[in-house]
Amino acid sequence: MASSVQGNRLTSGNKKKWFIAGAAIIALLTAIAIDTTVVTIGSDQDARQQAFSADNFGRGEFPRIQKFVLENAVDATKLASQLAVDKKSTIEKFATVAGVFPIFPLRFVGVADEGKSGIFTIAVEGMPEGAKIRVQSGPAINGTELRDVTGDIEFGAFKNQIEYQNVGAGINKAMSAEILSTLDRESLKGKTVTIVGAFKMINPKNWLVTPVEFTVQ
Repeated sequence: MASSVQGNRLTSGNKKKWFIAGAAIIALLTAIAIDTTVVTIGSDQDARQQAFSADNFGRGEFPRIQKFVLENAVDATKLASQLAVDKKSTIEKFATVAGVFPIFPLRFVGVADEGKSGIFTIAVEGMPEGAKIRVQSGPAINGTELRDVTGDIEFGAFKNQIEYQNVGAGINKAMSAEILSTLDRESLKGKTVTIVGAFKMINPKNWLVTPVEFTVQ
């Protein structure tokens, strides 16, 4: 009789252990279900989970970058004269420093000379003697001025250097599609143009501008 009671106790204990284990498993599965989001293929959530797209990033960021440059652009002749007087304070006042070179947002009106490979020299009245302003008109746009001019698109936000470099190209492509796609480069020589853009000051007397606004009169 004692043996039978002991066996019943063991059986009861085993049942209790299984009950506790089962309850724990059910609780775990319930927590997983609550924390799981069902993503429908083709939905906005599905698009966000796809691989990073530099082109999509560029299209999303360009309007903000364009607004920043338009709001902070300095007249080119004013910028040139202040750089000649006090380069350091002018950089601190108007530029974003990316690496070792300052990037300036600027605006100017001038007459386009003959272009080469989509780059036009612009004669701007009031610029110092020997100073040259050139502007990229596409179709290929090089450089990372637009990526870097705001100072808040940083390398650490991206997976690696390649992705960071591709972001610059994606922003350039977005700009080109929006403001340069209808530009008639063949007839640009001799026309008066109004440009707002950004340039990296590598050579103080030779500015290569990437535009965010390009108006032909």
